Amino acid sequence: MSRGTVRELATPAEWRQAWPVLRELRPNHDEASFLAAVERQRPGGYRLAALCDGEAAIAVAGFRHLEMLWRGPILYVDDLVTREDRRGTGAGTALFDWLLAEARRLGCAALHLDSGVQRHGAHAFYFARGMHIAAHHFALDLTR
Repeated sequence: MSRGTVRELATPAEWRQAWPVLRELRPNHDEASFLAAVERQRPGGYRLAALCDGEAAIAVAGFRHLEMLWRGPILYVDDLVTREDRRGTGAGTALFDWLLAEARRLGCAALHLDSGVQRHGAHAFYFARGMHIAAHHFALDLTR
């Protein structure tokens, strides 16, 4: 069972604590570009929370509170990752449960996230928590 406390990370110094974990999910960033991206997204409601053991982050979530015409208010999870050496310890479950409680506190109708088609372990985690595949997500790369 995971030991630790979930807390919101509100300052750049705290965001740095999330980086060693989040880079496992987002290797396209280095620490500086990660911090800059968080800073740019904050005005749009992006928040970070982490399950921490002391000062060390074990699991990290990036999320935002949105309202969508088709669903109403939702908590959208952009990023959810547990440090590879702590997977299977309950850390991800503890953070997921915190996200559910935050969604309920905010009056959300649902929690949503997208997951890469190759992330089979993550899919098993989401299915085990009662999530289901509700839609296909389509994308068009405009950089080519």
